[in-house]
Amino acid sequence: MERRTFIKKLLLRTGAGIGVATAGLVGYYQPRKEFYQQGGAEPDVRLRLQGTKKVVVVGGGLAGISSSLELASRGFEVTLVESSAALGGKLTGWDIDALGERFPVEHGFHGFFEQYYNLKEIFASAGIRQDVFLASPGYPVIFKNSPEEIFGQVSKFFPFNVLSILAQSRRLDIGAFLKHSSGLTSAGELFRYEYKKSFSRYDSIDFMSYCRQGNTLPAFVDTVLHPFADATMNRMEVLSAAEALRYFHFYFMGSPEGLAFTITNRDCMTALINPLESKLKQLGVTIRKGTMARSMTVEGGKVSGVVVDTQERGRALILRIDASAVPEEGFAAFVTDDGVPVMVGRKGRGYLAFDGRCTHIGCPVTPDALTGGFHCPCHAGRYDASGTPVSGPPKAPLAKLAVMQEGKSLVVRHDGAIGVYDGELLPCDYCVVATDVRGTRSFIKASGLNQPGFESNIASLGESDPYAVYRLWIDRPIEPVDFPFYTVSGYTYTDSISLYSQFQEPYISWAKKHGGAVVELHAYAIAPKEIRPEEEIKATMLQELHAMFPETRKAKILHELFMQQSNFSRWAPGDHAHRPGLETPFLNLFLAGDWVKVDAPVFLMEAAAFTGRMAANAIFRQESLEPTPLPIVPMEGLFA
Repeated sequence: MERRTFIKKLLLRTGAGIGVATAGLVGYYQPRKEFYQQGGAEPDVRLRLQGTKKVVVVGGGLAGISSSLELASRGFEVTLVESSAALGGKLTGWDIDALGERFPVEHGFHGFFEQYYNLKEIFASAGIRQDVFLASPGYPVIFKNSPEEIFGQVSKFFPFNVLSILAQSRRLDIGAFLKHSSGLTSAGELFRYEYKKSFSRYDSIDFMSYCRQGNTLPAFVDTVLHPFADATMNRMEVLSAAEALRYFHFYFMGSPEGLAFTITNRDCMTALINPLESKLKQLGVTIRKGTMARSMTVEGGKVSGVVVDTQERGRALILRIDASAVPEEGFAAFVTDDGVPVMVGRKGRGYLAFDGRCTHIGCPVTPDALTGGFHCPCHAGRYDASGTPVSGPPKAPLAKLAVMQEGKSLVVRHDGAIGVYDGELLPCDYCVVATDVRGTRSFIKASGLNQPGFESNIASLGESDPYAVYRLWIDRPIEPVDFPFYTVSGYTYTDSISLYSQFQEPYISWAKKHGGAVVELHAYAIAPKEIRPEEEIKATMLQELHAMFPETRKAKILHELFMQQSNFSRWAPGDHAHRPGLETPFLNLFLAGDWVKVDAPVFLMEAAAFTGRMAANAIFRQESLEPTPLPIVPMEGLFA
């Protein structure tokens, strides 16, 4: 009899809850890595494709990279289309000039957990060595109104994994926890995750309400659940309780790996994305960076091609606005019917307009009072009033648009565009859409697929609240610390702190040379009521840093980088019912990304890699090829 079955039957016979039953099961059960069973006809045993099949993969993040690697390794002719100038998605990076040196920067700190099985296999396939990763010595949490908690490497055996968390905590009491974890309390449900039942019961409420209604020990919520749940990049108050259960099952309750995670000793672009790109090229993948996938063409109920625009020759852009909406000074932001931001201002007696997409990786810019021009909050890019970049990553100026006045209206169009440019068609036998939520919505909408249900589900996808990253170069060191990364709880903005000068080059060398430190503050999800101008958010985060590390109060800021973005997937109550899955109404079109509905317990980066490989497996099955085994943590919780 399997251990899981034995434990379930034992508990049913004795009628015991978690609090009583664990006494007789000490060290007995350890979750095991499993392999995902994907439905479909049994394939042949062939590994490689016979003949030629073309696949267009839209999106160069982890989902698109994973899918492309799998497909190309089996003999498919793959074209990977990415709108930005670099691959990597949220792992992408770029260089900045600061303090007379060149520094690599990225979207924010990334931790790579041991249960990222599929992502780790993708890294290994590209020859990425383990020496680029450093094991984190623990998982500390800084609280605003109580002493910090330090959760070290915990046991992989149930119930020691839970008891060790309690034993390491100053605020949690084992007896009180077991009392609140017995029966049908919300804490007990963390051990009973089961995909269908959990989503049926709990997707309709938010995780905060779930904890309050479920009689969960308040100290356990404040100490463990709240700070860890925030790392979903969704606030606990707007996070589906079912998604939270899946999240905790994946990261801890059902994971054989506990809380162990690693960090990179170089920036992610150098350590991870560049080797992955080299591997893609080695396998023959055609990589089209700086190329926007505009739409799909459909023939005979199948996708026949993907229409793309390039930075050199973009699509026609037309916008009609009321001239009175343009301010006397500065610029106003407008959006075309298909979502393209446009900046319009006055120039003498005429008007001036720019394509509002940053030339770095396409983020929307906003009018900037500091320069009289434009600001890209995603990557700290700034342009003057002529659209010329003056700081940050962007190197190319904003594209100028032609403006014509027709009575009281203005018609803004792509400069020099006459009629409609049809773009370049990339023919394909299969297509994998692996962009983020915003890109997928735009791509599917522009394709006009005449599939109302599918298109409605795609349109209902959402993004979580904005997040902010504030990196500081300061002129004095932070007192010796044992941890490179801290989770933070109870502050207005700061949810984590990363001490880059403790673990990553070239920041380690810079700090030693100049006697300073490089610190990054991260706000995971900013509530609508807390949205403020950039300077106010920075000032508040700086005060929060001073409160946590008092020695920084006297430090001088030598350089700073502030970014604010909104591109993480939303996991709100009720979203799951309409969330699209891997398959689509078209037999040769598949979806991949962390936002895709899947019954496997995966999350964030691992979900992207997993669904990318799932999409490749779906294509393999149609071509009667053996699928790639997909490792996962157990599908269900111990007491499901």
